[in-house]
Amino acid sequence: MTTLATDTGVGPLLRGWREQRRLSQLELALRADSSARHISFIETGRSRPSEEMILRLADHLEVPVRERNALLLAAGYAPRFTESALDGPRLETLREGIGRLLAGYDPYPALVVDGSYTVVAANQGIGLLMAGLPEHLLTPPMNAMRITLHPEGLAPRIRNLREWRGHLLDQMERQIGLARSEALRTLYEEVAAYPLPEGAGDPEDREDPEPYPYFALPMRIEHDGRVLSFVSSISTFNTPMDVTVAELAIETFLPADPETVAYLRSLPAPGPTR
Repeated sequence: MTTLATDTGVGPLLRGWREQRRLSQLELALRADSSARHISFIETGRSRPSEEMILRLADHLEVPVRERNALLLAAGYAPRFTESALDGPRLETLREGIGRLLAGYDPYPALVVDGSYTVVAANQGIGLLMAGLPEHLLTPPMNAMRITLHPEGLAPRIRNLREWRGHLLDQMERQIGLARSEALRTLYEEVAAYPLPEGAGDPEDREDPEPYPYFALPMRIEHDGRVLSFVSSISTFNTPMDVTVAELAIETFLPADPETVAYLRSLPAPGPTR
């Protein structure tokens, strides 16, 4: 995706972000060490903000890095943040670091996705869970949400699908609110419309009640005649200075019960990645 300039000017864009964050002009001014009058002048076009003011307001409004470039362009400034190709030389060190991190997490599953949930890297633990899925879901570019929620994907294997699906859809809705991404909205509408596989009943209808008081919502998934339980954690990069890096997220799956730990540790050690 490429950041494009807009004909509406920076003022209406900033007002839109402020209203989306449900802040008054006074609240934003206090956070940004400014005045409500100055914020009003910027939003109405009576005052042209400096680059530093735009970035300060964007920071307090939690504007995504990609859209900060759009704000700068709308105000007549050059973009501040680069957008590097993930497979390019500039991000070689990042790629190597991510590869070591994912390999070090084996046999526990871990993957990296971009802002539209396209899988950009994964370890062998993820491959274990995806074994046997149809080719059309595994053909690049793979999408983590499609793989998980598609009726031919992992969905029929997830014992607590209604809860896990609800968690994922809520997560996507929060991201749409933060990023205002049309691509993400389109993906959300697609996966939310997938029919639930037969037998995906309400939690109280399950024949196998959860055996542990889990500390976080687990994904309980069938694999090779057993049920594995994982809780997930998502990490992003601190203060990213590149659009591509800002939109990456590393998701790791931690075993949630002793049986899952024992099974994964019983597997042959992963071979070297290429």
